Amino acid sequence: MGASHSGLLHNDSSSSSCFGNRNLSKTGLGDLPEACVALIVENLDPVEICRFSKLNRAFRGASWADFVWESKLPQHYRDFLEKISGGFHENLQKRDIYARLCRINSFDGGTKKVWLDKRTGGVCLSISAKGLSITGIDDRRYWNHIPTDESRFSSVAYLQQTWWFEVDGEIDFPFPVGTYSIFFRLQLGQSGKWFGRRVCNTEQVHGWDIKPVRFQLWTEDGQYSSSQCMLTERGNWNHYYAGDFVVRESKSSSTKIKFSMTQIDCTHTKGGLSLDSVIVYPSSCKDRLKRF
Repeated sequence: MGASHSGLLHNDSSSSSCFGNRNLSKTGLGDLPEACVALIVENLDPVEICRFSKLNRAFRGASWADFVWESKLPQHYRDFLEKISGGFHENLQKRDIYARLCRINSFDGGTKKVWLDKRTGGVCLSISAKGLSITGIDDRRYWNHIPTDESRFSSVAYLQQTWWFEVDGEIDFPFPVGTYSIFFRLQLGQSGKWFGRRVCNTEQVHGWDIKPVRFQLWTEDGQYSSSQCMLTERGNWNHYYAGDFVVRESKSSSTKIKFSMTQIDCTHTKGGLSLDSVIVYPSSCKDRLKRF
């Protein structure tokens, strides 16, 4: 056996017949079979796969392999596509499907947006103020919808003043197995522009430093979470944590969640609050919310 190994390493004629008259020292990544390259890139994250596809023809071809992208797509991705586009296109390659899901996709009349985190494939979802049930929203003495470029939905709900503050919402969506966090995106004050510069009017802000706001969430399988906090920072958008829920393996592909934000102590009024949206994010990716 030792002799045969020695011959493989030192016999020039053997090298020529096996590698097409090329010297072993000249072989490189471009000489790897595409099937082998595909097995390598399967272990990379989606961003790395796209980066490595620029190396050479073998990596470019392997980066389109369906089995590579099948492992990156979320569980129930067919239901995902059905939700946002009303159907599933069988002729799409898996890489095309992944790219489509990474875009911000609107559904439910534009009140909800969903997308995949490009690096992890985690499902992220946002619900606009118009997609929530807000007590008193139709009474202009209390609430107004204000156009703004600081929201994914191009408008926010602005509270002038109320005694009873209550916001409720629910979502029924095919989330993959995993742990998710819910946040309310809020700002104390009303944003605007003054000679092209961002300004935030906080004159109407009051009542939030007297009693805490309560956040709650419920799932159909009995999970419950509750938290409280004071709203204190003025003039900037913040993500206020409402709680976590866990999606487990089940016969149903869809998960139903209900959530709320309340401050119903009627001993004082509160106002000057901008409500943009509610965000559902994979708990492992919540540090990315800063870029939102």
